[in-house]
Amino acid sequence: MTGTGQRPETSDAVFDAVPDNWVDRYAPPRARPFLRLSRADRPIGTWLLLLPCWWGLLLAMMATGRPGWGDLWIAAGCAVGAFLMRGAGCTWNDITDRDIDGQVERTRSRPIPSGQIGVRMALGWMLVQSFLALLILLTFNSTAILLGFAAILPVAIYPFAKRFTWWPQVFLGLAFNWGALLAWTAHAGTLNWPAVALYLSGIMWTLFYDTIYAHQDSEDDALIGVKSTARLFGEKTPAWLRRFLVMAVVLMTAAVMSVALSRSVLSLVLGLCGAWVMGWHLALQLVRFDADDNPKLLKLFRSNRTAGLIPVLFFAGALLV
Repeated sequence: MTGTGQRPETSDAVFDAVPDNWVDRYAPPRARPFLRLSRADRPIGTWLLLLPCWWGLLLAMMATGRPGWGDLWIAAGCAVGAFLMRGAGCTWNDITDRDIDGQVERTRSRPIPSGQIGVRMALGWMLVQSFLALLILLTFNSTAILLGFAAILPVAIYPFAKRFTWWPQVFLGLAFNWGALLAWTAHAGTLNWPAVALYLSGIMWTLFYDTIYAHQDSEDDALIGVKSTARLFGEKTPAWLRRFLVMAVVLMTAAVMSVALSRSVLSLVLGLCGAWVMGWHLALQLVRFDADDNPKLLKLFRSNRTAGLIPVLFFAGALLV
């Protein structure tokens, strides 16, 4: 199977880590296996977990019309929490997938299958990250705290999903976009249907980008019997990606309209541009999609940080006008 990127110069670096990342260059050697477990050498996952949080927070502020200084803490808390929970989730994923990862070219260099760290130490590291994230969660209101605890279920199930369903990306979407519900509730105090529409939009987005990502491992996954939407769709992947794109935009549009119709016309237009310009970005990814070009697949996947930042910028503009 063709590699997904250039391996960093550090001998024990993970194969698909970002070249010249700070972990391999500057982190103390003893800390590197733990940081690699947390994917600190690949920040895209933290962004993909964080951005739906900011979507939810900004739309909640638009809906209530009550932005305040406390929202700065919600935004910052979500950022730190996303880093910690992404790290805890990835550590859990590597613990449960340690035997599978050793059979896949792209993942066999990860800390556990490569022998950089043992399972017991990895489990302890997961608990440390989870505890620190809990401390942040406890600063939010009670409803948001309950939602935070509920997020544990999809996070715990996701690593096993590829063993029993062709749609493991759905479980990833359920987990990665939970922040849209939590951040909305942290501001508004209650969970309302625009947040649910935004959450569903995020799930469609996750199905889009993680199907692209999963195509990197299709050959190895087929050999070891691991399921994914990439394997399920095969040559029909572009058609499915188009469906996910459309649904993501439609659902986000519905969420925006439900909160912005009562605001100014300019606010509504800017909010809708957040959904539609993001849709154009996904459409450009679809045009460039090539299931047989692993470096391009990884590049497209990473470009979703920009895609997810587009609604953040437009929603912020809609809130300010």
